[in-house]
Amino acid sequence: MELSVVMPCLNEAETVETCVRKTIGFFEDKGIDGEVVIADNGSTDGSQQLARDAGARVVPVIDKGYGNALMGGIRAARGKYVAMGDADDSYDFTTLGPFLDELRDGADLVMGNRFKGGIADGAMPPLHRYLGNPVLSFIGRLFFGSKIGDFHCGLRAFEKDAIMRLGLQTGGMEFASEMVVKATLQGYDIREVPTTLSPDGRTRAPHLNTWRDGWRHLRFLLLYSPRWLFLIPGLVFMTLGLVAGIALSTGPVTVGEIAFDVDTLVGASAALVIGFQAVLFALLTKVYAMQEGFLPHDRRVQKIIDWWSLERGLLIGGLLAVAGLAGLVASLLHWRVNSFGELDPRHSLRIVVPAATALVMSFQAIFASLFVSILGIRRRQHPPLTDPAEEAAGVVDAAAHKAKRAAEKAEQAEKAEQAEEKAAGKAEEKVAAGSAEAAKETDGEGGTAER
Repeated sequence: MELSVVMPCLNEAETVETCVRKTIGFFEDKGIDGEVVIADNGSTDGSQQLARDAGARVVPVIDKGYGNALMGGIRAARGKYVAMGDADDSYDFTTLGPFLDELRDGADLVMGNRFKGGIADGAMPPLHRYLGNPVLSFIGRLFFGSKIGDFHCGLRAFEKDAIMRLGLQTGGMEFASEMVVKATLQGYDIREVPTTLSPDGRTRAPHLNTWRDGWRHLRFLLLYSPRWLFLIPGLVFMTLGLVAGIALSTGPVTVGEIAFDVDTLVGASAALVIGFQAVLFALLTKVYAMQEGFLPHDRRVQKIIDWWSLERGLLIGGLLAVAGLAGLVASLLHWRVNSFGELDPRHSLRIVVPAATALVMSFQAIFASLFVSILGIRRRQHPPLTDPAEEAAGVVDAAAHKAKRAAEKAEQAEKAEQAEEKAAGKAEEKVAAGSAEAAKETDGEGGTAER
Protein backbone atom coordinates (compact mmCIF):
# COMPACT_ATOMS: atom_id res chain seq x y z
CA MET A 1 0.00 0.00 0.00
CA GLU A 2 1.34 3.42 -0.92
CA LEU A 3 -0.50 5.97 1.24
CA SER A 4 -2.29 5.93 4.59
CA VAL A 5 -4.16 9.05 5.70
CA VAL A 6 -4.35 9.22 9.50
CA MET A 7 -6.90 11.44 11.23
CA PRO A 8 -7.04 11.85 15.01
CA CYS A 9 -10.62 11.78 16.22
CA LEU A 10 -12.37 12.75 19.44
CA ASN A 11 -16.09 13.32 19.01
CA GLU A 12 -15.97 14.48 15.39
CA ALA A 13 -19.37 13.08 14.33
CA GLU A 14 -20.22 16.29 12.47
CA THR A 15 -17.26 16.17 10.09
CA VAL A 16 -15.43 12.81 10.15
CA GLU A 17 -17.64 11.20 7.50
CA THR A 18 -17.06 14.12 5.11
CA CYS A 19 -13.29 13.93 5.59
CA VAL A 20 -13.20 10.17 4.99
CA ARG A 21 -15.33 10.35 1.81
CA LYS A 22 -13.21 13.19 0.40
CA THR A 23 -10.03 11.21 0.99
CA ILE A 24 -11.38 8.01 -0.55
CA GLY A 25 -12.58 10.03 -3.52
CA PHE A 26 -9.07 11.41 -3.89
CA PHE A 27 -7.67 7.85 -3.92
CA GLU A 28 -10.11 6.81 -6.63
CA ASP A 29 -9.55 9.88 -8.81
CA LYS A 30 -5.75 9.59 -8.69
CA GLY A 31 -5.57 5.80 -8.80
CA ILE A 32 -3.75 5.62 -5.46
CA ASP A 33 -3.57 2.45 -3.39
CA GLY A 34 -4.48 3.98 -0.05
CA GLU A 35 -6.49 3.77 3.14
CA VAL A 36 -8.01 6.10 5.73
CA VAL A 37 -7.12 5.37 9.36
CA ILE A 38 -9.21 7.02 12.07
CA ALA A 39 -7.23 7.10 15.31
CA ASP A 40 -10.11 7.31 17.75
CA ASN A 41 -9.23 8.73 21.16
CA GLY A 42 -12.39 7.68 22.98
CA SER A 43 -15.26 9.27 21.04
CA THR A 44 -18.71 8.99 22.60
CA ASP A 45 -20.80 10.53 19.80
CA GLY A 46 -20.73 7.64 17.34
CA SER A 47 -17.82 8.95 15.27
CA GLN A 48 -16.37 5.43 14.98
CA GLN A 49 -19.36 3.93 13.18
CA LEU A 50 -19.76 6.92 10.90
CA ALA A 51 -16.11 6.58 9.88
CA ARG A 52 -16.49 2.84 9.22
CA ASP A 53 -19.61 3.37 7.15
CA ALA A 54 -17.71 5.91 5.05
CA GLY A 55 -14.95 3.39 4.36
CA ALA A 56 -12.30 4.10 7.01
CA ARG A 57 -10.47 1.72 9.31
CA VAL A 58 -10.90 2.74 12.94
CA VAL A 59 -8.03 2.21 15.37
CA PRO A 60 -8.84 2.81 19.06
CA VAL A 61 -6.13 4.67 21.00
CA ILE A 62 -6.47 4.51 24.79
CA ASP A 63 -3.88 7.13 25.80
CA LYS A 64 -5.42 10.59 25.61
CA GLY A 65 -3.87 13.44 23.67
CA TYR A 66 -3.30 14.67 20.13
CA GLY A 67 0.18 13.19 19.87
CA ASN A 68 -0.83 9.85 21.37
CA ALA A 69 -3.74 9.52 18.96
CA LEU A 70 -1.55 10.30 15.95
CA MET A 71 1.21 7.90 16.97
CA GLY A 72 -1.35 5.16 17.47
CA GLY A 73 -2.69 5.78 13.97
CA ILE A 74 0.79 6.03 12.42
CA ARG A 75 1.88 2.73 13.96
CA ALA A 76 -1.27 1.05 12.65
CA ALA A 77 -0.89 2.52 9.14
CA ARG A 78 -0.12 0.04 6.36
CA GLY A 79 1.11 2.48 3.75
CA LYS A 80 4.71 3.31 2.84
CA TYR A 81 3.77 6.98 3.17
CA VAL A 82 1.52 8.54 5.79
CA ALA A 83 -0.39 11.80 5.62
CA MET A 84 -1.99 13.27 8.73
CA GLY A 85 -4.68 15.88 9.11
CA ASP A 86 -7.48 16.91 11.44
CA ALA A 87 -10.89 15.33 11.06
CA ASP A 88 -12.70 18.67 11.43
CA ASP A 89 -12.90 19.44 7.68
CA SER A 90 -10.56 22.43 7.97
CA TYR A 91 -8.10 20.82 5.52
CA ASP A 92 -9.03 19.60 2.05
CA PHE A 93 -7.74 16.04 1.71
CA THR A 94 -8.32 16.11 -2.04
CA THR A 95 -5.22 18.37 -2.27
CA LEU A 96 -2.77 15.71 -1.04
CA GLY A 97 -1.35 15.25 -4.54
CA PRO A 98 1.61 17.69 -4.15
CA PHE A 99 2.50 16.10 -0.81
CA LEU A 100 2.64 12.64 -2.38
CA ASP A 101 4.65 13.95 -5.34
CA GLU A 102 7.31 15.35 -2.99
CA LEU A 103 7.49 12.07 -1.09
CA ARG A 104 7.90 10.12 -4.31
CA ASP A 105 10.69 12.54 -5.21
CA GLY A 106 12.63 11.55 -2.08
CA ALA A 107 11.41 13.89 0.68
CA ASP A 108 11.26 12.47 4.21
CA LEU A 109 8.76 15.02 5.55
CA VAL A 110 6.45 17.36 3.64
CA MET A 111 4.91 20.19 5.66
CA GLY A 112 1.91 22.26 4.73
CA ASN A 113 2.27 26.04 5.00
CA ARG A 114 -0.98 27.85 5.69
CA PHE A 115 0.60 31.29 5.52
CA LYS A 116 1.66 30.66 1.92
CA GLY A 117 -1.46 28.77 0.84
CA GLY A 118 -4.05 31.01 2.42
CA ILE A 119 -6.08 31.26 5.62
CA ALA A 120 -9.78 31.85 5.09
CA ASP A 121 -11.66 34.36 7.23
CA GLY A 122 -12.58 32.82 10.55
CA ALA A 123 -10.36 29.78 10.05
CA MET A 124 -7.72 30.83 12.62
CA PRO A 125 -8.07 33.14 15.66
CA PRO A 126 -6.15 36.41 15.22
CA LEU A 127 -4.02 35.64 18.29
CA HIS A 128 -2.82 32.40 16.66
CA ARG A 129 -2.45 33.91 13.20
CA TYR A 130 -0.48 37.03 14.07
CA LEU A 131 1.30 36.10 17.31
CA GLY A 132 1.28 32.46 18.41
CA ASN A 133 2.17 30.59 15.23
CA PRO A 134 4.60 33.18 13.79
CA VAL A 135 6.48 33.59 17.09
CA LEU A 136 6.76 29.87 17.84
CA SER A 137 7.76 29.10 14.25
CA PHE A 138 10.42 31.84 14.42
CA ILE A 139 11.77 30.37 17.66
CA GLY A 140 11.91 26.95 16.04
CA ARG A 141 13.85 28.31 13.08
CA LEU A 142 16.20 30.26 15.36
CA PHE A 143 16.90 27.45 17.81
CA PHE A 144 17.27 24.56 15.38
CA GLY A 145 18.18 26.09 12.03
CA SER A 146 14.97 24.88 10.42
CA LYS A 147 13.61 26.51 7.26
CA ILE A 148 9.97 25.61 7.96
CA GLY A 149 7.66 28.61 7.97
CA ASP A 150 4.66 26.94 9.67
CA PHE A 151 5.73 24.60 12.47
CA HIS A 152 2.18 23.77 13.53
CA CYS A 153 0.37 23.02 10.30
CA GLY A 154 -1.84 20.01 10.94
CA LEU A 155 -1.64 18.76 7.35
CA ARG A 156 1.65 17.04 6.60
CA ALA A 157 2.94 13.83 5.01
CA PHE A 158 6.01 11.69 5.56
CA GLU A 159 7.67 8.36 4.97
CA LYS A 160 6.48 6.10 7.77
CA ASP A 161 9.79 4.36 8.48
CA ALA A 162 11.66 7.68 8.63
CA ILE A 163 9.28 9.14 11.21
CA MET A 164 9.22 5.95 13.27
CA ARG A 165 13.01 6.13 13.55
CA LEU A 166 12.71 9.51 15.30
CA GLY A 167 11.20 7.94 18.41
CA LEU A 168 8.59 10.65 18.96
CA GLN A 169 7.50 10.83 22.61
CA THR A 170 5.19 13.76 23.30
CA GLY A 171 1.50 13.03 23.72
CA GLY A 172 -0.06 16.46 23.41
CA MET A 173 -0.25 19.24 20.85
CA GLU A 174 3.53 19.75 21.04
CA PHE A 175 3.80 16.58 18.96
CA ALA A 176 3.63 18.84 15.91
CA SER A 177 6.78 20.70 16.98
CA GLU A 178 8.60 17.54 18.07
CA MET A 179 8.25 15.98 14.63
CA VAL A 180 9.76 19.02 12.87
CA VAL A 181 12.53 19.54 15.44
CA LYS A 182 13.71 15.94 15.51
CA ALA A 183 13.52 15.60 11.73
CA THR A 184 15.61 18.78 11.41
CA LEU A 185 18.21 17.59 13.92
CA GLN A 186 18.52 14.28 12.09
CA GLY A 187 19.14 16.06 8.78
CA TYR A 188 15.96 14.85 7.07
CA ASP A 189 14.87 16.18 3.69
CA ILE A 190 11.99 18.47 4.73
CA ARG A 191 9.94 20.38 2.19
CA GLU A 192 6.91 22.69 2.25
CA VAL A 193 3.72 22.78 0.22
CA PRO A 194 1.28 25.74 0.28
CA THR A 195 -1.91 24.67 2.05
CA THR A 196 -5.29 26.31 2.47
CA LEU A 197 -6.96 26.43 5.86
CA SER A 198 -10.76 26.74 5.99
CA PRO A 199 -13.13 27.21 8.92
CA ASP A 200 -13.85 23.80 10.44
CA GLY A 201 -17.30 22.27 10.16
CA ARG A 202 -17.95 21.77 13.87
CA THR A 203 -20.42 23.63 16.04
CA ARG A 204 -18.53 22.92 19.26
CA ALA A 205 -15.35 24.59 20.50
CA PRO A 206 -12.01 23.12 19.29
CA HIS A 207 -9.86 20.95 21.55
CA LEU A 208 -6.93 23.39 21.23
CA ASN A 209 -6.31 25.57 24.29
CA THR A 210 -4.47 28.76 23.31
CA TRP A 211 -2.33 29.40 26.37
CA ARG A 212 -1.87 25.85 27.66
CA ASP A 213 -0.90 24.36 24.31
CA GLY A 214 1.13 27.42 23.32
CA TRP A 215 3.17 27.05 26.50
CA ARG A 216 3.65 23.32 25.83
CA HIS A 217 5.08 24.12 22.39
CA LEU A 218 7.40 26.79 23.81
CA ARG A 219 8.49 24.53 26.67
CA PHE A 220 9.38 21.74 24.26
CA LEU A 221 11.43 24.09 22.05
CA LEU A 222 13.36 25.33 25.09
CA LEU A 223 14.01 21.91 26.60
CA TYR A 224 15.32 20.57 23.31
CA SER A 225 17.78 23.45 22.92
CA PRO A 226 20.26 23.57 25.83
CA ARG A 227 22.22 26.15 23.84
CA TRP A 228 19.42 28.72 24.00
CA LEU A 229 18.04 27.62 27.36
CA PHE A 230 21.35 27.61 29.27
CA LEU A 231 24.45 28.33 27.22
CA ILE A 232 23.70 31.68 25.57
CA PRO A 233 22.04 33.27 28.64
CA GLY A 234 24.89 31.90 30.76
CA LEU A 235 27.56 33.40 28.53
CA VAL A 236 25.76 36.76 28.58
CA PHE A 237 25.58 36.75 32.38
CA MET A 238 29.21 35.65 32.71
CA THR A 239 30.45 38.35 30.33
CA LEU A 240 28.51 41.14 32.05
CA GLY A 241 29.53 39.93 35.50
CA LEU A 242 33.18 39.52 34.60
CA VAL A 243 33.51 42.88 32.86
CA ALA A 244 31.70 44.73 35.62
CA GLY A 245 33.61 42.87 38.33
CA ILE A 246 37.01 43.67 36.86
CA ALA A 247 36.07 47.32 36.37
CA LEU A 248 34.79 47.71 39.95
CA SER A 249 37.50 45.70 41.70
CA THR A 250 39.88 48.69 41.72
CA GLY A 251 37.40 51.42 42.57
CA PRO A 252 34.03 53.00 41.78
CA VAL A 253 33.03 53.60 38.16
CA THR A 254 31.16 56.75 37.21
CA VAL A 255 29.01 56.99 34.12
CA GLY A 256 27.72 60.51 33.75
CA GLU A 257 26.14 61.38 37.07
CA ILE A 258 25.68 57.73 38.13
CA ALA A 259 28.36 56.11 40.32
CA PHE A 260 28.69 52.29 40.47
CA ASP A 261 30.41 50.97 43.58
CA VAL A 262 30.57 47.86 45.78
CA ASP A 263 26.82 47.24 45.63
CA THR A 264 27.13 46.80 41.89
CA LEU A 265 30.20 44.63 42.49
CA VAL A 266 28.06 42.21 44.52
CA GLY A 267 25.53 42.10 41.70
CA ALA A 268 28.29 41.49 39.15
CA SER A 269 29.56 38.62 41.28
CA ALA A 270 26.09 37.08 41.37
CA ALA A 271 25.76 37.44 37.59
CA LEU A 272 29.12 35.74 37.09
CA VAL A 273 28.18 32.80 39.33
CA ILE A 274 24.74 32.40 37.75
CA GLY A 275 26.22 32.54 34.26
CA PHE A 276 28.92 30.01 35.09
CA GLN A 277 26.35 27.63 36.52
CA ALA A 278 24.12 28.03 33.45
CA VAL A 279 27.04 27.19 31.15
CA LEU A 280 27.75 24.07 33.19
CA PHE A 281 24.07 23.14 33.01
CA ALA A 282 24.21 23.47 29.22
CA LEU A 283 27.14 21.08 29.09
CA LEU A 284 25.59 18.55 31.48
CA THR A 285 22.23 18.65 29.69
CA LYS A 286 23.85 18.15 26.31
CA VAL A 287 25.88 15.19 27.54
CA TYR A 288 22.83 13.53 29.10
CA ALA A 289 20.65 14.16 26.04
CA MET A 290 23.33 12.68 23.77
CA GLN A 291 23.64 9.66 26.05
CA GLU A 292 19.91 8.97 26.03
CA GLY A 293 19.44 9.69 22.33
CA PHE A 294 17.21 12.75 22.80
CA LEU A 295 19.64 14.89 20.82
CA PRO A 296 22.03 13.83 18.04
CA HIS A 297 25.74 13.45 18.67
CA ASP A 298 27.62 16.77 18.72
CA ARG A 299 31.33 16.63 17.88
CA ARG A 300 32.05 19.98 19.52
CA VAL A 301 30.55 18.85 22.81
CA GLN A 302 32.39 15.54 22.52
CA LYS A 303 35.71 17.38 22.14
CA ILE A 304 34.97 19.41 25.27
CA ILE A 305 34.09 16.27 27.22
CA ASP A 306 37.21 14.48 26.02
CA TRP A 307 39.35 17.46 27.07
CA TRP A 308 37.53 18.13 30.34
CA SER A 309 38.54 15.01 32.22
CA LEU A 310 37.86 14.57 35.91
CA GLU A 311 41.48 15.40 36.68
CA ARG A 312 41.42 18.63 34.67
CA GLY A 313 38.14 19.65 36.27
CA LEU A 314 39.54 19.04 39.72
CA LEU A 315 42.67 21.01 38.81
CA ILE A 316 40.68 24.00 37.55
CA GLY A 317 38.44 23.87 40.61
CA GLY A 318 41.47 23.60 42.85
CA LEU A 319 43.12 26.65 41.26
CA LEU A 320 39.94 28.69 41.72
CA ALA A 321 39.77 27.54 45.34
CA VAL A 322 43.37 28.57 45.93
CA ALA A 323 42.62 31.99 44.44
CA GLY A 324 39.57 32.34 46.68
CA LEU A 325 41.44 31.30 49.81
CA ALA A 326 44.24 33.72 48.95
CA GLY A 327 41.67 36.49 48.72
CA LEU A 328 40.22 35.56 52.10
CA VAL A 329 43.71 35.57 53.64
CA ALA A 330 44.29 39.01 52.12
CA SER A 331 41.02 40.21 53.65
CA LEU A 332 42.10 38.92 57.07
CA LEU A 333 45.42 40.73 56.74
CA HIS A 334 43.52 43.87 55.76
CA TRP A 335 41.39 43.46 58.88
CA ARG A 336 44.50 42.92 61.00
CA VAL A 337 46.03 46.14 59.69
CA ASN A 338 42.94 47.89 60.99
CA SER A 339 43.40 46.20 64.40
CA PHE A 340 40.38 43.89 63.77
CA GLY A 341 38.09 46.85 64.11
CA GLU A 342 35.37 48.32 61.94
CA LEU A 343 36.17 48.31 58.20
CA ASP A 344 35.12 50.51 55.37
CA PRO A 345 32.89 48.27 53.15
CA ARG A 346 33.98 50.14 50.04
CA HIS A 347 37.48 48.74 50.54
CA SER A 348 36.93 45.40 52.29
CA LEU A 349 34.24 44.15 49.90
CA ARG A 350 36.56 44.64 46.94
CA ILE A 351 38.67 41.86 48.45
CA VAL A 352 36.00 39.61 49.97
CA VAL A 353 33.52 39.53 47.06
CA PRO A 354 35.99 38.32 44.38
CA ALA A 355 37.41 35.78 46.85
CA ALA A 356 33.98 34.40 47.71
CA THR A 357 33.06 34.30 44.00
CA ALA A 358 36.18 32.28 43.18
CA LEU A 359 35.40 29.81 45.98
CA VAL A 360 31.81 29.30 44.79
CA MET A 361 32.92 28.78 41.20
CA SER A 362 35.61 26.34 42.33
CA PHE A 363 33.03 24.03 43.93
CA GLN A 364 30.76 24.35 40.90
CA ALA A 365 33.60 23.27 38.62
CA ILE A 366 34.50 20.33 40.87
CA PHE A 367 30.92 19.10 41.21
CA ALA A 368 30.29 19.46 37.47
CA SER A 369 33.45 17.47 36.69
CA LEU A 370 32.34 14.70 39.02
CA PHE A 371 28.89 14.60 37.48
CA VAL A 372 30.22 14.47 33.91
CA SER A 373 32.43 11.57 34.97
CA ILE A 374 29.43 9.77 36.43
CA LEU A 375 27.61 10.18 33.12
CA GLY A 376 30.68 8.83 31.37
CA ILE A 377 30.57 5.57 33.35
CA ARG A 378 27.62 4.43 31.30
CA ARG A 379 29.07 5.82 28.08
CA ARG A 380 32.35 3.94 28.58
CA GLN A 381 30.96 0.66 29.85
CA HIS A 382 32.84 -2.43 28.73
CA PRO A 383 31.50 -4.40 25.78
CA PRO A 384 30.11 -7.89 26.44
CA LEU A 385 32.76 -10.60 26.80
CA THR A 386 31.13 -12.89 24.24
CA ASP A 387 31.32 -12.05 20.58
CA PRO A 388 27.84 -11.97 18.97
CA ALA A 389 29.02 -14.21 16.11
CA GLU A 390 30.52 -16.73 18.51
CA GLU A 391 27.40 -16.63 20.66
CA ALA A 392 25.21 -17.29 17.60
CA ALA A 393 27.48 -20.14 16.53
CA GLY A 394 27.23 -21.59 20.04
CA VAL A 395 23.46 -21.48 19.87
CA VAL A 396 23.51 -23.27 16.50
CA ASP A 397 25.94 -25.91 17.81
CA ALA A 398 23.79 -26.48 20.90
CA ALA A 399 20.69 -26.89 18.74
CA ALA A 400 22.53 -29.34 16.45
CA HIS A 401 23.80 -31.34 19.44
CA LYS A 402 20.30 -31.44 20.89
CA ALA A 403 18.87 -32.64 17.56
CA LYS A 404 21.60 -35.31 17.33
CA ARG A 405 20.83 -36.61 20.82
CA ALA A 406 17.14 -36.68 20.02
CA ALA A 407 17.86 -38.71 16.87
CA GLU A 408 20.04 -41.13 18.85
CA LYS A 409 17.32 -41.58 21.46
CA ALA A 410 14.76 -42.21 18.72
CA GLU A 411 17.08 -44.78 17.13
CA GLN A 412 17.64 -46.52 20.47
CA ALA A 413 13.91 -46.58 21.13
CA GLU A 414 13.32 -48.08 17.67
CA LYS A 415 15.95 -50.79 18.29
CA ALA A 416 14.46 -51.58 21.70
CA GLU A 417 11.03 -51.84 20.13
CA GLN A 418 12.39 -54.19 17.44
CA ALA A 419 14.09 -56.33 20.11
CA GLU A 420 10.85 -56.54 22.08
CA GLU A 421 8.97 -57.54 18.95
CA LYS A 422 11.59 -60.20 18.18
CA ALA A 423 11.45 -61.56 21.72
CA ALA A 424 7.68 -61.62 21.60
CA GLY A 425 7.83 -63.50 18.27
CA LYS A 426 10.13 -66.15 19.73
CA ALA A 427 7.87 -66.54 22.72
CA GLU A 428 4.89 -67.05 20.45
CA GLU A 429 6.84 -69.67 18.46
CA LYS A 430 7.71 -71.57 21.66
CA VAL A 431 4.11 -71.47 22.79
CA ALA A 432 2.95 -72.69 19.39
CA ALA A 433 5.54 -75.47 19.42
CA GLY A 434 4.48 -76.53 22.91
CA SER A 435 0.87 -76.62 21.88
CA ALA A 436 1.68 -78.78 18.86
CA GLU A 437 3.68 -81.26 20.99
CA ALA A 438 0.88 -81.51 23.51
CA ALA A 439 -1.63 -82.15 20.75
CA LYS A 440 0.59 -84.91 19.31
CA GLU A 441 0.88 -86.66 22.64
CA THR A 442 -2.88 -86.50 23.07
CA ASP A 443 -3.46 -88.04 19.67
CA GLY A 444 -1.03 -90.87 20.53
CA GLU A 445 -2.80 -91.74 23.74
CA GLY A 446 -6.18 -91.82 21.97
CA GLY A 447 -4.90 -94.25 19.35
CA THR A 448 -3.58 -96.68 21.97
CA ALA A 449 -6.89 -96.74 23.80
CA GLU A 450 -8.78 -97.61 20.68
CA ARG A 451 -6.54 -100.55 19.95
